[in-house]
Amino acid sequence: MENIEKQQARETSVLKRRAFIKYAGASAGVAALVITGCDEDDTPANDNGVDLGSGDTGILNYAYALEQLEAAFYTAVTGNAAFSTIFSAEEQVILTDIRDHEIAHREFLKAALMGNAIGDLEVDFSSVNFADRASVLSTAKTFEDLGVAAYNGAGNLLEDVNLLLVAGKIVSVEARHAAAIRDLLNPKSADFAGNEVVDAMGLDGAKMPVEVLTAADPFIKTKVNGNNLPTE
Repeated sequence: MENIEKQQARETSVLKRRAFIKYAGASAGVAALVITGCDEDDTPANDNGVDLGSGDTGILNYAYALEQLEAAFYTAVTGNAAFSTIFSAEEQVILTDIRDHEIAHREFLKAALMGNAIGDLEVDFSSVNFADRASVLSTAKTFEDLGVAAYNGAGNLLEDVNLLLVAGKIVSVEARHAAAIRDLLNPKSADFAGNEVVDAMGLDGAKMPVEVLTAADPFIKTKVNGNNLPTE
């Protein structure tokens, strides 16, 4: 676990200087609006859990919590000793790229939230066997499908159109991840956009925060309170 934490710290540092700067720099104008557009909102931890907050700030913290979860998962995947034995060299590149994207998303949202960001969440991956390919990929599929549905559902709750633009940029990447993971599970099949996530109109599904947080809860030790998030 210590090696994973050290690896995550190194990767985060590199991404802050390179990938994250490149990612954020491409949307510098939008990022500035995101930062200045957030209202002051305390997010204390108490008996009710870590309060994500309300309004647009709450939605950003909601997304930040999910990106923390995904970044931690892929860091654990790529840092596990079995990584190079259960995945081919090409697959390792794919999963490492996904890890780097999730870390970049996490750091982007943290910077946008500034002092309004919730703290680091403690995750629980005890149900995942990181030495088993099927266990890793099925969990990745769960996270990616959930992430896409979460952003789709949260978009309608944002008031600032600039935040909606940022969310759209992130969810498009998450959808690429979802397709890639599905292809790793079932190579060259039609499952890259399965019927359970894409409807007859060719549209991805959307989930509201309460449903997403419930689905993510088994993987997060820290109690997360989304009671103050907007619902419409």
